Amino acid sequence: MSAHGPILIIEDDEDDQYMINLSLERLNVSNPRLFFSNGQEALTYLEVTTELPFLILCDVNMPLMNGLELRQCITDNETLKRKSIPFVFFTTASNPELVRAAYDETVQGFFKKSTTFGSLQEQIGLIIAYWQNCLHPNNC
Repeated sequence: MSAHGPILIIEDDEDDQYMINLSLERLNVSNPRLFFSNGQEALTYLEVTTELPFLILCDVNMPLMNGLELRQCITDNETLKRKSIPFVFFTTASNPELVRAAYDETVQGFFKKSTTFGSLQEQIGLIIAYWQNCLHPNNC
């Protein structure tokens, strides 16, 4: 994790991409933002980039490769696993089995997207503030 690295937003819904981006703008988050519409696109980026992302915000249900499959690929790849990029699910899907499955893949958070813009912005603000202040293997 690099405090100034990009935030990867893996989300197939363009409206949700817009709302997340607008929230980050209004929160004055200066990190670059990279958008991917499925896990496969994000994995391809992660496998070739030399950048160390600040955070991954990921939807669960997406085409080609869903969020759980992406997380498993990251965990199974020793190079990506060692980067210790914070991985947080930010999704509309939630049920106890899904939350358990996510934490079995060692995610660092699971948030159900709020239905109002103000609450969604607040959620994103809390996530960003936590990781900006959290000690992490790549920022100690």
